Amino acid sequence: MSTKPPAVPGVDVAMLRQWLADGEEIAFFDVREHGQYGEGHPFFAVPLPYSRFELDLERLAPRRDVRMVLMDDGDGVARRALARAAVLGYTGARLLEGGAPAWRAAGHTLFAGVNVPSKTFGELVEHACDTPRITADELLAMRARGEDFVIVDGRPWGEYTKMNIPGGICCPNGELALRLAAIAPDPSTTVVVNCAGRTRSIIGAQTLRHFGVPNRVVALKDGTQGWFLAGHQLERGAQRRYPAPPAALDPLRERAAALAARFAVPTVDAAQASAMLDDASRTTYLLDVRTEEEFAQGSLPGAVHAPGGQLIQATDQWVGVRGARILLVDAEGVRAPVVAMWLRQLGHDAQVLGGGVSAPLAWQPPVARAPAVLPGLAEVGAGQAKDTPIIDLRAGMAYRRAHPAPAVWGIRPRIAAVLERLAARGPVTLVADEPAIARAAAVDIVERGGPPPRLLEGGFAAWQAAGLPVAATPDQPDNAACIDYLFFVHDRHEGNREAAMQYLAWETQLIGHLDELERGSFRVQAA
Repeated sequence: MSTKPPAVPGVDVAMLRQWLADGEEIAFFDVREHGQYGEGHPFFAVPLPYSRFELDLERLAPRRDVRMVLMDDGDGVARRALARAAVLGYTGARLLEGGAPAWRAAGHTLFAGVNVPSKTFGELVEHACDTPRITADELLAMRARGEDFVIVDGRPWGEYTKMNIPGGICCPNGELALRLAAIAPDPSTTVVVNCAGRTRSIIGAQTLRHFGVPNRVVALKDGTQGWFLAGHQLERGAQRRYPAPPAALDPLRERAAALAARFAVPTVDAAQASAMLDDASRTTYLLDVRTEEEFAQGSLPGAVHAPGGQLIQATDQWVGVRGARILLVDAEGVRAPVVAMWLRQLGHDAQVLGGGVSAPLAWQPPVARAPAVLPGLAEVGAGQAKDTPIIDLRAGMAYRRAHPAPAVWGIRPRIAAVLERLAARGPVTLVADEPAIARAAAVDIVERGGPPPRLLEGGFAAWQAAGLPVAATPDQPDNAACIDYLFFVHDRHEGNREAAMQYLAWETQLIGHLDELERGSFRVQAA
């Protein structure tokens, strides 16, 4: 007598749309890999690839009874993710019936790219605020005329050092309001803000304009890509970093307070914040918007580092629940109000904790439980691993560049096909940049009835150090198999003019694809 598999709770597209519009909390996760997500996803879907599911779920959705919908390609991956969520104690998880294909079939747009709400927001801000901009050629003409200007690059340090506009200074957008007076103390100095494309140039320039700096502020149209497309050389490996803030912070605090009042940014005290964080009926994120160096020196218990500029640019890397509260902290009362101002216009319930990292917060964060659900793996040295079947779980592009010669490339959603290809009778050895990635894949391997895999101690670096054979396969895995890589986003920085033009066109066309629900999620305020 056969038994039917247990019923899996599901919602259809129409019901999901209602949930996205009802104002209640919802975590809508796309569990496909990065490349699949970037090729097309619903506007409000948050990326949570199955290869990292247990690693990131608790951080993105800390409340275990939150209403949750998981989406795949209609290929069963979300069903597997649902089982993992249940093991972690999530009780409100559901599947989107039919996955992404069903969303498209219902007539709704699947948006290409990543950080789509934030990038769409940048376009809306430029329209609403008439943010001034100059082209690459106009900037060069200013330089030729000997005009007094400074170029500030609103991206993080790692992006800046790869390539930047010649002469530019790295000052991430979240730091601009605090540090510009030290960068450009003369109010007659023109400030040019750039990023790699459009969004952070616009948001950075408009941050300073909203903040009321006396300088003329402009965005560099199309950022480093516009510079490259105009035929100019980018600088690489620059080391110019923002200076310390000015000694006199009171004028900046006054401006930040005025900004918060103008844009209705709430400030809460420590007692109110503790009550929010203890409220089991709501999700509240406690995010520290300061620099990495400041955060490393200490923060509030349970606070997560979310540098302010990137929090605006890529909110879904920290916030997985639509309708949640976001509580921001800094150290001086300038950066958190500015970031909260933008997050509220993005449609989030962002608030500022008065007193910042010095606030007497009476809250003890819960102990993280996610890693405990992943099995421990026996680690083996390269010498032991060389005679076993090896699955390389690292990024597809990393595998192409170099991998253990006997290894096959694998990724967790497709691990069953890899195991069938290997036809291994004994345990396989896994290679991973993060041991937790291997432990997550091990769950699926054991579920298929295979013996527990082993982990290569020290990863690929240890294999190389042992002098064992290394192979490069520039075309393998092929592009179709590299579901963890989004080609058009990355190729724009590799001298590919067509990719750069395609990307810029994609950004400017985002607004035209919005439906009423998506456009209505923003609260853009011109002044």
